[in-house]
Amino acid sequence: MLNLTIKDSFNKELPVDLVKDNTRRQVVEACFSFVKPKKTSNPKILHVSEDMASRLGFYEEKTSSEAFKNIFTGNEIYPNTNPYAMCYGGHQFGHWAGQLGDGRAINLFEVTHNKKNWALQLKGAGETPYSRTADGLAVLRSSIREYLCSEAMYYLGVPTTRALSLALSGDQVLRDVMYDGNPAYEKGAIVCRVAESFLRFGNYQIFTARGDLKTLKTLVDYTIKHHFKYLGEPSKNTYISFFKEVANRSLDMVIHWQRVGFVHGVMNTDNMSILGLTIDYGPYGWLEGYDHGWTPNTTDNTHKRYRYDSQPEIVLWNLYQLANALYPLIEEAEPLEAILESYQEEFPKKYLKMMHYKLGLFSPNEMDEKLIFNLEEVLHKTETDMTIFFRLLSSVSKNDTVKEAIRKIEKAFYTSSEVVGEIKKSWENWFQNYLDRLEKETVLDEERKAKMNTVNPKYVLRNYMAQLAIDDADKGNYALLNELYELLKKPYEEQPKYERWFAKRPEWARNKVGCSMLSCSS
Repeated sequence: MLNLTIKDSFNKELPVDLVKDNTRRQVVEACFSFVKPKKTSNPKILHVSEDMASRLGFYEEKTSSEAFKNIFTGNEIYPNTNPYAMCYGGHQFGHWAGQLGDGRAINLFEVTHNKKNWALQLKGAGETPYSRTADGLAVLRSSIREYLCSEAMYYLGVPTTRALSLALSGDQVLRDVMYDGNPAYEKGAIVCRVAESFLRFGNYQIFTARGDLKTLKTLVDYTIKHHFKYLGEPSKNTYISFFKEVANRSLDMVIHWQRVGFVHGVMNTDNMSILGLTIDYGPYGWLEGYDHGWTPNTTDNTHKRYRYDSQPEIVLWNLYQLANALYPLIEEAEPLEAILESYQEEFPKKYLKMMHYKLGLFSPNEMDEKLIFNLEEVLHKTETDMTIFFRLLSSVSKNDTVKEAIRKIEKAFYTSSEVVGEIKKSWENWFQNYLDRLEKETVLDEERKAKMNTVNPKYVLRNYMAQLAIDDADKGNYALLNELYELLKKPYEEQPKYERWFAKRPEWARNKVGCSMLSCSS
């Protein structure tokens, strides 16, 4: 037996769906529905996050046990627990979609260890009342991407949900990868996701949209009690403080996204964590060439609502929707509007501070904003790898000539031969200004490099890297999956044995499915 310390609260303190059948339906006046995972035919654990396992109180012999395998693939239910799926709604691509809910996620239980409470859920464990027309399952490719990415983001220092385990179900799942009418069977898989809570903006929106203010208040009070207890007992002022905390955390989260070049791809309100965590890893990606207009989502390719440079603005839009959802408990627009205005005021300040660190400018100067703006302009003039550029920039010395400085970062150019004429002149002008600016810094070159390398990762989970691991795993080879997992645990370290991953996206991956654009297909 795994001997977990179970301390369930969500499915004990909140109103439950009174209908027990696992049928697709509108669930009213309830925060969740009881539902059991679908049993799998031949489950196999492929990988376990040892860090997450230890945080939950597991030891190696436990994670390799039959009990662990069966519970975290849905074949057994841990004693005295009641799995469930949450009810929520949301705005999808700017439009209210009504009830959505956990369509392919089933919450198992909450574990307490070392005075911290964790919620564990299986993604891809079968249908729920919220599955609509889907089967509630997931496939290996999307599961590998979620497993690796959630752990990679954690080690990058980005607020995120975590992953405990990745498993094959032994079943085949039918999916139309690009929504082009060509479905095919793929290997089924299940990820065990972990977070303090999986509550989303949409959990609150659904009740306001339905006029169910009683359940709304019950859920908000529960959230404050378990996740924002320091704000005090529920009251109008506490609700305002709660919204401010969510706004602040959401702002911090998106600043981190911009820092590392991460693009979420599906920033619908049902994919916004109330705790300010990155949640729901679907068609995400990291910038390869520095491009403010890039989105990894095929569904978003036309309007690019969720492109890289729009993410801070979309977080604000989503916060407006949450403010609307909480308004009936506050009945006063002014304090909510003030918080939203504060977000707008704080973002440019926090973005500027973040860019100062990326550029190694630790004594702010009034000319820095222009230097940063000019850099973003010149980065767009020729395809330049964001991760490689900022990492190599730390090697530039105050005593370098412009020519020497450019040579140090030229590995970041996808086509060096394009850096001629006006483009070359733009780079020379920028580096001259940057070198002049470094002269005003009192920090020594080596100290500045060390500091820059704590915010500019050397390694990120590029889509082509994940796709290579997926291709191997489809053939039953999991060595690359493990290698990438180990690599991504230390993204800011040099790791010479993994140097081959400090490289631009190869040309073969430029337009390959899974390497450039991705769909929401699971």
